Amino acid sequence: MRNLTLLTDLYQLTMGQGYFNEGKHEQRAVFDVFFRPNRLITYSVAAGMEQAAEYLENLHFSEEDISYLRSLGIFSEEYLAYLSRLRFTGDVRAVREGEIVFPYEPIFTVSAPMVEAQLAETAVLTFINHQTLIASKAAKICAAAGGGVMEFGLRRAQGADAGIYGARAAIIGGCTSTSNVYAGKLFHVPVSGTMAHSWVMNFPSELEAFRAYAECFPGNCLLLVDTYDTLRSGVPNAIKVFGELRKKGYEPIGIRLDSGDLAYLSKKARKMLDEAGFEKAIICASGDLDETLIRSLKEQGACIDTWGVGTKLITSADMPALGGVYKLAAVYENGREIPKIKLSDTTEKITNPGVKEVYRLYDGATDKAIADLIVREGETIDETKPLTIFHPVDTWKRMTIEHFRVRDLREDLFRGGKRLQAARSPQESSAYRAAEQGRFWEEYLRQDMPHIYKVDLSDALYRLKQQLVETYRGQ
Repeated sequence: MRNLTLLTDLYQLTMGQGYFNEGKHEQRAVFDVFFRPNRLITYSVAAGMEQAAEYLENLHFSEEDISYLRSLGIFSEEYLAYLSRLRFTGDVRAVREGEIVFPYEPIFTVSAPMVEAQLAETAVLTFINHQTLIASKAAKICAAAGGGVMEFGLRRAQGADAGIYGARAAIIGGCTSTSNVYAGKLFHVPVSGTMAHSWVMNFPSELEAFRAYAECFPGNCLLLVDTYDTLRSGVPNAIKVFGELRKKGYEPIGIRLDSGDLAYLSKKARKMLDEAGFEKAIICASGDLDETLIRSLKEQGACIDTWGVGTKLITSADMPALGGVYKLAAVYENGREIPKIKLSDTTEKITNPGVKEVYRLYDGATDKAIADLIVREGETIDETKPLTIFHPVDTWKRMTIEHFRVRDLREDLFRGGKRLQAARSPQESSAYRAAEQGRFWEEYLRQDMPHIYKVDLSDALYRLKQQLVETYRGQ
């Protein structure tokens, strides 16, 4: 991996100088990554943890980095010498990639000496915010499609890295393949793609273009049929070439529609293919698709088997930023935890203080998720006794549950600077996501008017939060 240690905001380093001067650079600190509610967020799919872990594993300042920082003229030689020796020595607790997560939950917690923990903020957020955003968008598109979604967004991504890691996140979110060959090689994920309109336009006729492509790829022939006239020439010419392929012992893959009335065209094309004896030929659709349009096409009875989704997936067009934050939750003095809180006039922006854990509660009979509970470190939940949970703001909203099981939502990713969890492939994380999605009632995950999934606080954490609000109010 590239050395990305300087992938940070300057104020992380200036604060580091200040902590160094104050003798606080080795003070243990705990920071949480979480995101706040948004009207477009029903649930999110965690991703980017692997790149965050790689960043921490490789954290070091090269001689070139130190020389550059020296050239800025704002850092002391003693501090630069400290940075030249810096490595990540802390602990990380994090959810797995592919985990279904909700607002306010600490999904990545760094516990480390202050300068290490502070320095990690920008890069960790960069990786997790972007990939969680794209994985979540992909999951919603794939849910609408019912599967068979290919990620086609590289040319519309906001830069090369966004295209590469967006493709990775899209696979975690449920896409079956990517058009991005570099991402395919880097992450060992399937790649897909056939032809563009330029191929068809470069031949004297559409039929000749189709024949030439079939000659090149007889065992993998999928033809783009909307360059000129989909129903009058595109599909009839495809059928003619498919017939020629069959005589040579090959079966065609199918056709792709990239424009026009996809519902109407796909139904007409399906009828034409079936009547010609190509019932197994698939119809792929592309062209500025997203979950809303896909769902509408399916409601109209569109005969589409696979979907190529680009711009609105790779850019998460309706919500271009997740807005995850990295907030100080606690520091340690003489081995004792000192919880920290950020106050705000906006209730939703008041942070949950202290070192915390997150548990998911499942119904014992159905194994469906009931709620998530954020607790103080060290708290345990007795599965043999009834448990009352409550809304952290509207505390009158309470529910008592019985016959449930509890799962720790996070795992130890680092301990003492040593990585504990091996890298998982995007396909492994996608399979994990699919299994966990199956443990939620559809009402929580649907696109329109979803039920609000409960993320509540334990009594002990709620009391701590209220105590700190009263302590710091007016300061």
